[in-house]
Amino acid sequence: MELQKLSNGHHKDFQHLEEGETPEREEFLPHKSDGGKPPQFTDFEGKTSFGMSVFNLSNAIMGSGILGLSYAMANTGIILFLVLLTSIAVLSSYSVHLLLRSAGVVGIRAYEQLGKRAFGHPGKILAAVVITMHNIGAMSSYLFIVKYELPLVIQAFLGLQHSSGEWFLNGNYLIIIVSIFIILPLALMRQLGYLGYTSGFSLTCMVFFLISVIYKKFNIPCPFDGFTNHTAENISIDGECEAKYFTINQQTAYTVPILAFAFVCHPEVLPIYTELRNPTKRRMQAIANVSILGMFVMYLLTAIFGYLTFYLNTEAELLHTYSKVDPLDTLILCVRLAVLVAVTLTVPVVLFPIRRALLQLLFPDKPFHWLRHISIALCLLFVVNLLVIFVPNIRDIFGIIGATSAPSLIFILPGLFYIRIVSTEPMNSRPKIQAACFTALGFIFMSMSLTFIALDWVYGENRSGGGH
Repeated sequence: MELQKLSNGHHKDFQHLEEGETPEREEFLPHKSDGGKPPQFTDFEGKTSFGMSVFNLSNAIMGSGILGLSYAMANTGIILFLVLLTSIAVLSSYSVHLLLRSAGVVGIRAYEQLGKRAFGHPGKILAAVVITMHNIGAMSSYLFIVKYELPLVIQAFLGLQHSSGEWFLNGNYLIIIVSIFIILPLALMRQLGYLGYTSGFSLTCMVFFLISVIYKKFNIPCPFDGFTNHTAENISIDGECEAKYFTINQQTAYTVPILAFAFVCHPEVLPIYTELRNPTKRRMQAIANVSILGMFVMYLLTAIFGYLTFYLNTEAELLHTYSKVDPLDTLILCVRLAVLVAVTLTVPVVLFPIRRALLQLLFPDKPFHWLRHISIALCLLFVVNLLVIFVPNIRDIFGIIGATSAPSLIFILPGLFYIRIVSTEPMNSRPKIQAACFTALGFIFMSMSLTFIALDWVYGENRSGGGH
């Protein structure tokens, strides 16, 4: 998993080969190459196939935020949501392009080493800290879902109306069990590519979730007159079951960061690139484009059919909305279990970049060693489990982390790396100006997100449903 350092000879050869095209002719969208054998970055021989790499990157993109996209559409309208989602998907793909272009120039496929190349040792530390904080936040959010959802699922399958206090209905015990017996063995894999199979299964679970959302659109009437015996409220509101195409309200601005962070996968891009068979920028960009396009379609369909099921009654967490209609619905219980499986299998994929960042920071010149590999995984899972068990409400803490780390990973750092590393282009060239505007956009997103969190604190409520 860990990169071995390049010799000067490797660096020069690679720079010559990769810069055969002028930067202006470097295409954002991939196309067929001239048939020549692609150059290798390092003496690390990647063995992961194109398909497995797509599974891993798609799984890294897919987050718990998909449960909040219908709520986001309810507060933007269908057309505005489509415009925002499309724009952010394109920007994310462009961000990957900047990362790959920067990595290609210097022959480095480690986010932290790009930071060092651009800004020296402080840049390396900054990149490692941002990746670590963001992915620890993501891992914690996934385990929080396990902590609160798994006991309810087990309780429902056992036919219990209320928790009877058994240990297997205690979320704290369950996340420890899940971490030891499912997450840890997967996290101990030496290479990220081996997780392609579990990533594929995780994505299959989310496809099942999407199919169920589409099915329920035609199964649940609106308003919920046929469910008076359940907890759904029958409130007659004008336009309650009418789709809005363009909506601006107090919550609209809060949905922008939700959508922006829905495509965060950038810490995983370079590790996946490292292990790719026959690695080239075009091949990795194609993997990123396919993954982002696939998640774009899944996000859009989930948001549309979830919104068109509940309209104004859509809640910040879509599965909770279904539970209000019928808390014992067997299909929804299966869907909740599928979502639990999906987020659980995503945790090892998110853990790999943290371990890479820590190894680059603490042991930059050391060869691979199983003891370090295992110890870091154990420590990370131990810390995340402690956070999830003992901190009652960490949404605000990770809200700040997400508001600073996500824009940094998507916009700010890739743009700055490109500006600093790609020295063959003058600062007034079109690519450099685009990268500078892209970086500025990241600071705008960061300012917006921190402002929203501050407003939530002032008014005592958190309106932003979902996360990565």
